[in-house]
Amino acid sequence: MKWQRGYKSDQVEDRRGQGGRRGVPLTLGTLVLGLAAYFLLGQDIFGLLGGGVGDGAPSAPATSSPEEQERVEFISFVLDDVQANWKALFSAEGKRYEAAKLVLFRDGVSSACGYQGSAVGPFYCPGDKKAYIDLSFYDDLKRRFGAPGDFAQAYVLAHEIGHHVQNLLGDNRRIHEQQRANPDQKNALSIKLELQADCYAGVWAHSTKKRDLLDKGDIKEGLDAAAAIGDDRLQKGATGEVHPERWTHGSSEQRMRWFKKGLDLGTIAACDTFAVGEP
Repeated sequence: MKWQRGYKSDQVEDRRGQGGRRGVPLTLGTLVLGLAAYFLLGQDIFGLLGGGVGDGAPSAPATSSPEEQERVEFISFVLDDVQANWKALFSAEGKRYEAAKLVLFRDGVSSACGYQGSAVGPFYCPGDKKAYIDLSFYDDLKRRFGAPGDFAQAYVLAHEIGHHVQNLLGDNRRIHEQQRANPDQKNALSIKLELQADCYAGVWAHSTKKRDLLDKGDIKEGLDAAAAIGDDRLQKGATGEVHPERWTHGSSEQRMRWFKKGLDLGTIAACDTFAVGEP
């Protein structure tokens, strides 16, 4: 992907140098443990892997290797580019876009959604309108999940900002209310919410294609990343079995298909996963 090196975003909140509670590093073992507990027992243990309580006070400035610093600059560029595109789309519909913050952390982080260890992966918290990423996730995305490339990283961030868009449009609140009213539909509704965020990532990718920001192979990198974190592939890797009734994010095929739909059409309307029966 073509991007501006040395870029710095005002929307990035760097907490990599903070002390406090230390989470379990994102490793294949912790991911498999957490996924196995979720899929077999229905229990999310990721939030319990953070360790003891600390005061959260800064302990040292964030330090970066040259490789990590370049990654910070890249996702800073992507963050602002994604949000500039959403600002334009909102404006075209007479709406105001409120930018999200991106929090960089190591090991674990406190948010309005509670404390999370790195094993939970990138996440968005509606309570504080911030996306959270431990940059080590991108190493696992490349080495352990087989999804290398800068556009794979961009897809992950664009997906999290897609959740922010849902929050601004009121979809998060509406779907969570429906989940409380219809507990048996909780997973099905979660899948539709996640696939819509994939589609929103594709909407941004559509804009990069129009502006000639893509290098050869970028779209494949994005599709490979979507496939790598499909529920069926994660379940198979964690337990050796696939249980669609326990999915929360959608299959590899579904995630790729909705990302590509956003990529092809580039509109908010194209991403209405709730208007279809089986997404």
